[in-house]
Amino acid sequence: MNKPRTRRATAIGSVLAGIAGLLLPVFGPSGAAQAADTGIHVSNGRVYEADGNEFVMRGVNHAHAWYPEKTGAIADISAKGANTVRVVLGSGDRWARTDTPKVASIIGDCKANKVICVLEVHDTTGYGEDGAAASLDRAADYWIGVKSALLGQEDYVVVNIGNEPFGNSGYTAWTDATKHAIGKLRGAGLSNALMVDAPNWGQDWSNTMRNNAASVFASDPHRNTIFSIHMYGVYDTAAEVQSYLGHFVNNRLPIVVGEFGDNHSDGNPDENAIMATARSLRLGYLGWSWSGNGSGVEYLDMVDGFDANSLTAWGRRFFDGADGIAATSTRASVYGGGGGGGDTGGTAPNGYPYCADGSSSDPDGDGWGWENQRSCVVRGGAADTGGNAGGTAPNGYPYCADGSSSDPDGDGWGWENQRSCVVRGSGADH
Repeated sequence: MNKPRTRRATAIGSVLAGIAGLLLPVFGPSGAAQAADTGIHVSNGRVYEADGNEFVMRGVNHAHAWYPEKTGAIADISAKGANTVRVVLGSGDRWARTDTPKVASIIGDCKANKVICVLEVHDTTGYGEDGAAASLDRAADYWIGVKSALLGQEDYVVVNIGNEPFGNSGYTAWTDATKHAIGKLRGAGLSNALMVDAPNWGQDWSNTMRNNAASVFASDPHRNTIFSIHMYGVYDTAAEVQSYLGHFVNNRLPIVVGEFGDNHSDGNPDENAIMATARSLRLGYLGWSWSGNGSGVEYLDMVDGFDANSLTAWGRRFFDGADGIAATSTRASVYGGGGGGGDTGGTAPNGYPYCADGSSSDPDGDGWGWENQRSCVVRGGAADTGGNAGGTAPNGYPYCADGSSSDPDGDGWGWENQRSCVVRGSGADH
């Protein structure tokens, strides 16, 4: 999101082309590479903490760069139950530079309030289309300049290299620019988990990130890069949301919804589908934003005037509604939280997810429901017994109920109920 301007509407023809592209599988399970188990890290397409507990982000964006005086916002967001805060910083190219002492102070606030910090440079927003935007290379220079504040904070900080780093022009350069920025940061000794935003003002209607995510992930020598999609008007149906996120999950590539709202000038995103699908697939989401929006999108404020006691309609939906923060957020285990991915619906002993809507998803009463284009188990129902799948593999995927019969190519990965599964005892069972 870009505070001083409204988000650019995407051309209808381009949107249709992007949606059609969602149906085309384009890369294999390159995301299966193992990252070094230091701090927040990626393994087999999931995000984990150093102790091996899965971490599912449930958080809020906070516009620090434009409102640096609002020093209580991180504490207020944490008090609402969020486990993550994505903090807007300035690199000095377009907005005032957030200097090293301030970065250290923000990290300190996150730690004091027991939230994971996702720090992002906002100056890159719309590069190639917006002449005022900075390049990802410039953003990488910024991170290297404040590196001393990041060293030793790998348990607490994810570095989101640049916000929405390309607009709707020049976005084909995203892949090489992103690889270069990742390499530059790793070469400088930065070992935090990295996050990279999609082009097309974050919405990837061109499928540029989707089609090239595997090679970008492989370019990181640490194999510790998380992809971030921003869901606004391009994602106005459940089918689009499920297709995009499901593609990353099925290819074992880490994905979060780094921004989304309940409305926008470029269309009406399906926030219910975004939140329900993220919960079902055990994926993180970060809502935009706590407060301070302008340029006609003030409705995206979750609270009025940074007042934590004055939730807006969007704030009530986000924090207290179905699949929201109150229902699904769990503190990171580094802060003494429960770990295990949070209350994202959970996984039944047979390896299938529990139905978020319980028996309402199971009209025939057999204990099996259907949500987000996949089977789910009604908690406490007839199917909640363990079946013959025997639970979940260490990498977070369910064991295949039919064993090797679901794995014709013998690589240990099967396919059941429209999702990947692991053959017990195979090479993928780790």
